[in-house]
Amino acid sequence: MTTFVLVGAGPGLGVATARRFGAAGHSVALVSRSTDHLDSLVADLRGDGIQARGYAADVLDAASLTAALRSAAEDLGPVEVLQYSPVPRADFMKPVLDTTAADLDDPLAFSVKAPVTCVNAVLPSMRELGRGTLLFVNGASAVRPNPKVAGTSIAFAAESAYAAMLHDTLAGENIHAAQLIIPGAISPDAEHSSPTVLAERLYAIHTERDGFQHYAEPLPD
Repeated sequence: MTTFVLVGAGPGLGVATARRFGAAGHSVALVSRSTDHLDSLVADLRGDGIQARGYAADVLDAASLTAALRSAAEDLGPVEVLQYSPVPRADFMKPVLDTTAADLDDPLAFSVKAPVTCVNAVLPSMRELGRGTLLFVNGASAVRPNPKVAGTSIAFAAESAYAAMLHDTLAGENIHAAQLIIPGAISPDAEHSSPTVLAERLYAIHTERDGFQHYAEPLPD
């Protein structure tokens, strides 16, 4: 059995995607800062018969993040799929003219350094398997900079560039890097952006391995 790792485990899209990959036969490793939060999500997945474990780590702490991902592979089996989709903090979203150089430290650590840490931790498992998928989930500011949310716009654009380079570089090793852009709010009632619909979309990106950048729905005009 191989492992699906979700970095940024939450009760909406996160647990829906974990449930979808778990239903397909993967073990599930959930990574989040809150142990209590993780316990609840793990119990929910186990209630559906999915082998799941939680690992507490802060994405801004490279050592704890690396340790969590290595423990997941040791406990549950080699990592075949990594999804990086934590929700940015509100203080990342200052207007561009109110954003200082120091204000970019945490957004860039969150959206660039942490993904690099995650990829470096799981690549050995994927190379051993001879296959793998790296999924990056971002909002519209990754491709359409928004001056009202400068920190995420800058950091998401950098994350997109990193993921695109991975897509080109790792394709020859049967490791597929892809990005899903979700332009609007995730809502249970949304036609294209409900947690369940998005989870199916992410699973299809993993199985179909078609292209780098995908959109949950068209960008608004």
